Amino acid sequence: MDKVCAVFGGSRGIGRAVAQLMAQKGYRLAIIARNLELAKAAAGDLGGDHLAFSCDVAKERDVQNTFEEMEKTLGRVNFLVNAAGINRDSLLVRTRTEDMVSQLHTNLLGSMLTCKAALKTMIQQQRGSIVNVGSIIGLKGNSGQTVYSASKGGLIGFSRALAKEVARKKIRVNVVAPDPEWSHYCLLKSQMPRSRGS
Repeated sequence: MDKVCAVFGGSRGIGRAVAQLMAQKGYRLAIIARNLELAKAAAGDLGGDHLAFSCDVAKERDVQNTFEEMEKTLGRVNFLVNAAGINRDSLLVRTRTEDMVSQLHTNLLGSMLTCKAALKTMIQQQRGSIVNVGSIIGLKGNSGQTVYSASKGGLIGFSRALAKEVARKKIRVNVVAPDPEWSHYCLLKSQMPRSRGS
């Protein structure tokens, strides 16, 4: 069975690094970003038959259409990485409401929507893996990053709850929390039970 991985936010940063690693491991990749040209460039750098898609994760119709296109061209997605995110650093009293909404929609709602879309196929297959890219800021907070912290803290809570919800379907959900200050990673394991004999 084909190993198909969708990387939202795969055109740059952590998402692009993850895509490179997954390509080395033999996955067929869908590189997804708002900017299609950047996504195409990232997919092209990987070699092979990887594809690029444009999607605004904050828009449910966009997410649904992207999953439909991926399934038609690559096959069923069995590995999902949510690395799409934005940050608008500012003290809360100076933060515009539009910036609050855009961060929450992209960083939190976007991952919820992509997970929801991916789970339809994963549940049918009774297998799958989801990795959401959070931030250590979502755990410890940081002055000037209240909204970003809230979005990433929410993503951690969401991922933990979803892991419990889909574990019996043999679907793993994890969240990684990169630390921008010390460049180390904290992996918060899902509640996926070990199968017998493992």
